[in-house]
Amino acid sequence: MGFEGNRWRAAFTVSSVVLTSMLTLMAGGQAEATTPSSPADVSAQGGSPNVRIPVCLTRRRCTPPATGPTLGPCPVLPADNPWNTDVSSYPAHPNSANFIASIGTGRRLHPDFGGDGAYGIPFTTVGSDQPKVPIDFTHYPAESDPGPYPFPPDAPVEGGSDGTGDRHVVVVDADNCMLYETYLSYYVGPGWDVANGAVWDLRSNTLRPLGWTSADAAGLPIFPGLVRYDEVASGEVRHAIRFTVSRTQRGYILPATHFASSSTDPNRPPMGLRVRMRADYDISWMAGQARVIAEAMKRYGMIVADNGSDWYFTGATDPRWDDEDLNQLKLVPGSAFEAVYTGDVLS
Repeated sequence: MGFEGNRWRAAFTVSSVVLTSMLTLMAGGQAEATTPSSPADVSAQGGSPNVRIPVCLTRRRCTPPATGPTLGPCPVLPADNPWNTDVSSYPAHPNSANFIASIGTGRRLHPDFGGDGAYGIPFTTVGSDQPKVPIDFTHYPAESDPGPYPFPPDAPVEGGSDGTGDRHVVVVDADNCMLYETYLSYYVGPGWDVANGAVWDLRSNTLRPLGWTSADAAGLPIFPGLVRYDEVASGEVRHAIRFTVSRTQRGYILPATHFASSSTDPNRPPMGLRVRMRADYDISWMAGQARVIAEAMKRYGMIVADNGSDWYFTGATDPRWDDEDLNQLKLVPGSAFEAVYTGDVLS
């Protein structure tokens, strides 16, 4: 998970700053105090007050959202969720140049998946008949969604059964459209020991409580940000992509709900920062899987989800990835990106 310094918790009262941030995010970068035409339930769980945010602030400006990504019969979050929002026309963040410089203009993209299925974050799907087992939260129980979880004993672990990294486990209940994610996960029989865990309704825009982490440091779900082979093979990735940076600030931008740094340097990227490949960056030389992913980076961008290696973006484990094809993306420099304004930094 890559936490910097001491871990923290903070309770927030939803203020005009939060409302403005979410209005901006869900309304194409322009916050307007008008009557919503159709509200989306983008609310905080737990003790934080619920906030209902308009997707379209006026019918004149509103167009129906495109069909979002799916997994079997389930949406991978609603089509109007921030992960699934086209940000190609959003304004650049006023601090974009400094954020990109902090991540590294000369450093290059790195697909953190491939290798004949050796790399990436695995996931598995189960049905409603999968038995739920006890989950023991060993590090952060106060910010975890209580078990039991429908984890098979052989659920794939990031890095393998002997892995020493983040050891994420990602399970989708495809009958009920529920997503279960854990960090530092070990099967102990009949259940699992995990550092912490989060449960997400894939049909809802509900956020974590403000100040809470998840299986990712930013308090975001992991699965919606993974590049999956099947969607690339279909010719289109319809969501933002999860990526990491080595240095973040003590702040986050919604839909992230948690920071993982003690630094108050405003030029470091906050958790939840959205970046996109610049419109003027030429990708005509790319082909195959790399071209599809680059097009998604121009339209949906990437979201800072964790502390880690700079410009590493995440895909699902799959032996069908073509490493030679993906390696085209390793030629793309950080200078090909700009930060997008989707809301204010909260801390």
